[in-house]
Amino acid sequence: MNVDRLGRMLARRIPGDQGVAAVLTAFVDALEGHGGQCAPAELHRLGTVAVDLVAACLAQHLDAEAELPAEVRTQALLQRVYAFIDHNLADPALTPSAIAARHHVSVRTLHQLFRRQDETETVQARIRRRRLERCHSDLTRPELMEHPVNVIAARWGFSGPAVFSRSFRERYGLTPTEFRALSVNEARAVRTSS
Repeated sequence: MNVDRLGRMLARRIPGDQGVAAVLTAFVDALEGHGGQCAPAELHRLGTVAVDLVAACLAQHLDAEAELPAEVRTQALLQRVYAFIDHNLADPALTPSAIAARHHVSVRTLHQLFRRQDETETVQARIRRRRLERCHSDLTRPELMEHPVNVIAARWGFSGPAVFSRSFRERYGLTPTEFRALSVNEARAVRTSS
């Protein structure tokens, strides 16, 4: 990499709202908010990811992505996929095929990317887990108590109430309705004890 090119790059602002820079910004924000909850080994791995994302961001702005090691390019792609999934959870058409097409890779390559990174879940399982986490959060929000459970499920991309209810129960051990009732009761108990 040319030192003059790097010097010019470091002397200007890199917008953090698009491309790899947006992924880096979101990653650093999440690390700041949740890093204290991580074990030292997890923090070491997250530090490696952060360095890879910085390298990918600089390489993208220097048009030098081909010069990055394959592992750095892979890690940057995985983080872009994660960000894309989180940003599009509400879209019922969010599928491995749609994700692969958006990132200009084959579905097979996308699945290999998840396996290669020691992922414990498939692409589809990650989509489902993140949707369930959003629904779980919404079911505890007082301002959304008037919204039926199936509306919240549809809001986060679930195609039908039966699939949502079964998935929610498998993940959390309660139906969404039972969970919401429990959350309401716990909130009332906290208010009355205050």
